[in-house]
Amino acid sequence: MEYFNAFLCGGILCIIGQLLIDKTSLTPARILVAYVTAGVILSGVGVYQHLVDWGGAGATVPLTGFGHLLAKGVKKAVEQDGLLGALTGGSTAAAGGITAAIFFGFLVALVCKPKPKG
Repeated sequence: MEYFNAFLCGGILCIIGQLLIDKTSLTPARILVAYVTAGVILSGVGVYQHLVDWGGAGATVPLTGFGHLLAKGVKKAVEQDGLLGALTGGSTAAAGGITAAIFFGFLVALVCKPKPKG
């Protein structure tokens, strides 16, 4: 049942994103930023953790999950370090994912030969 919930949760988030692309004049970049921001806000008010508990990877893998991770990191760092944690908590919590993205992006750039469009 966990796989079904993850598929359903991730699918719903993707459907919302596709509807925003098709039905609004928002650019994909603005939609991505809105997803991260929504994850932070929903995590801040305590709603997103319930979605993570139900949807598992379907809620943590999309960009809303990245926003949730940032918010959790900031909350934990503020509890430990005070106000300074608001500045350092998000990057500390997401450091592993950011490092992996940079590393694998670099690896792909080495293996593939990029070509300009046109």
